[in-house]
Amino acid sequence: MNGYSGDKDAFVQRMRRVEGQVRGIAKMIEDDKYCIDVLTQVSAATKALEAVALGLLDNHLRHCVAQAAAEGGDIADTKVAEASAAIARLVKS
Repeated sequence: MNGYSGDKDAFVQRMRRVEGQVRGIAKMIEDDKYCIDVLTQVSAATKALEAVALGLLDNHLRHCVAQAAAEGGDIADTKVAEASAAIARLVKS
């Protein structure tokens, strides 16, 4: 079971809103809207995706990593390494 399963519906709903935002941005470009207005919407969509990513990461740390740490051993090291790599990817973007 994934750590986010309890919040799955909320994450799906947030992603659908982001999907709508992205479709709206494409429409703005098709309609030759002012570039700064398009960039503002791109920024909003990016922040929305970052919020989803941070929520998923938080759930991963609270569920998967915490459970693995309690069990100890190689699985704990693997889960911490996965979380560290995910954080590094988020920080780079």
